[in-house]
Amino acid sequence: MAHTPSSMLPLGTKAPQFRLPDTEGKMRSLEEFKNAKGYLVMFICNHCPFVIHVRPAIITLAREFQEKGFAVIAIASNDIKAYPQDGPAAMKEEALRHGFTFPYVFDETQDVAKAYQAACTPDFYLFDARQVLVYRGQMDDSRPSNNKPNDGKDLRLAMESVLAGKTPPRDQKPSMGCNIKWKPGNEPEYYG
Repeated sequence: MAHTPSSMLPLGTKAPQFRLPDTEGKMRSLEEFKNAKGYLVMFICNHCPFVIHVRPAIITLAREFQEKGFAVIAIASNDIKAYPQDGPAAMKEEALRHGFTFPYVFDETQDVAKAYQAACTPDFYLFDARQVLVYRGQMDDSRPSNNKPNDGKDLRLAMESVLAGKTPPRDQKPSMGCNIKWKPGNEPEYYG
C-alpha cells in the first residue's frame, strides 16, 4: 500500500482561515467556533484505506472532545474528477452513514489543503484556543497492516494538553496515509 507522510507544518503557525461548503451546502469556517477551547482540523476522504482504518477512532475522539468544548472540522480536498467517490454527494452519505458530529467540508480548489501544507489523508492539525498550531501529525502508530491499537493516543494526549492549558509534547510523528489527489498541475511545491 503506497503511503505519504504529512509535511509537518511548523508549530506556532496561525490557523489558515477558510470558508468551505459542508455536506448540506452551508458555508463553514473556524470563525463560527469563536469560544472553542481548541480546534482540530483534519484532512480526510471517503476512499483512503488509512482513513477508513482510523475512522471509528476519529468519530469517537471528535465526539468526546466536542463535548469538552473543542471545534472539530474535516476537510476533503481530493480531485473529484479522478476520484468521484470523494465528491460532495458521497461525502454527505459518508457523514450520515457514520454519524459525523463535525462539519465535513469540500475544498474544491485545493487552496485550503495548500494553506495547511496537507500532504496525505488523514492529516491532523490541532490549534489552541488562540488558533495557534500546537500539534500536527499522526493520531497514533496504528496503520491498516500493522495490528497496533487504533486508540488515537498521540492526538488524544495533545488534545488533553490543550484542554489543561499545557503545550503538547514537541516530539511529534508525521501522519501517514494516501496522498492528497491533486488536480493535474496543481501539486504544491512542498509535495514530494
